[in-house]
Amino acid sequence: MFNRLVVSMVGVLPWTGLWVIRARGPYYMNSKVMKLVAAMSAAVALLTQLALIMPSTASAQEVESVELGTAPGSGLSYILLFLEADIVVKIVMIGLIAASVWSWAIIFDKVVLYGRARRQMSRFENVFWSGQSLEELYKSLSSRANNGMSALFVAAMREWKRSHEGDRPAIASLQQRIDRVMDLTISREVERLEKHLLFLATIGSAAPFVGLFGTVWGIMNAFTSIAASKNTNLAVVAPGIAEALFATGLGLIAAIPAVVAYNKLQSDSGKLAARMEGFADEFSAILSRRIDERG
Repeated sequence: MFNRLVVSMVGVLPWTGLWVIRARGPYYMNSKVMKLVAAMSAAVALLTQLALIMPSTASAQEVESVELGTAPGSGLSYILLFLEADIVVKIVMIGLIAASVWSWAIIFDKVVLYGRARRQMSRFENVFWSGQSLEELYKSLSSRANNGMSALFVAAMREWKRSHEGDRPAIASLQQRIDRVMDLTISREVERLEKHLLFLATIGSAAPFVGLFGTVWGIMNAFTSIAASKNTNLAVVAPGIAEALFATGLGLIAAIPAVVAYNKLQSDSGKLAARMEGFADEFSAILSRRIDERG
C-alpha cells in the first residue's frame, strides 16, 4: 500500500511542475516549452503509474529464487528497484527525479528563449542599420513590449526625448544619463536571460552527492540485513546493493545534463550580453554626435 502511495506521488510531481510553469504567465503557455515539458511529464507519469499494475507475484518469485540459489535481482526492473528500496532511499530518488524533470524544463525554456533573443536582435539590427530615421523607429517600438537591443534603443530614446521636452532642454549631462539608462537596461536583460541558471548549477554540483547519500544509506541497510540474516550469499546481497546504487545513477542522470547545459547556456548568455553592450556603445556614439551637433 505504501509503495502504491509513493508511486502515485512520483506520478503527480511532473504535473505539479506543469502547473507552476503555467502559473508563470502566457509566455510559457504559448511557447514550445509547454509542449516539450508536457510530453516529458506524461512519459514520467506513465512509467511511474505502470508500477501500480505490476504483478503481485514479484515478491513470491524473489523468495523462490533465493530458495533455489538463483539471483533474485536478475528479473528486477528499475521500478521494482525503486519500490523495494528503503524509505530514505525512496525520498532521495523522488527528489532526484523531480530535480531532473525541472532541470530539463529550464533547459528547454532557455534554448527557446535564447534562440528567440538572437532572432530578435538580428531583425532589429537589420532595421536599425537600414537607414530608417530614429524617430520613426522609436514610434514603431515604443508602443509595445521590447527585449534585448530594442529595449536598449527605446530606453535611450525615451531619455533623449524627455531631456528635450519643455522650453529648457536638459542637455548638460544627457550623455551620462543615456549611458546609465542603457547600462541598467542591459543588467535587467541579462538578469532575465540568466534567470534559473543557478538552479542548474546547484543540481549539477549537489545531485551526485545526494545520490551518493542514498547509496550509502542503502548499502548500510543491506549490510544490516546481511548481519541479521547471517547469510552472505550474493543472491541475497545483490538486490539491496542494486537498489542503493540506483540512487547514485539517478544523481548522475540529474547532474550531467544540468552541468553541460549550464556551461553552454552561460556561454550563450555572455555572447548575447556582449552583443547588447556592443550595440549600446555604437548607439551611444551616435547620440553623442547628435548632442555635440546641437550643442
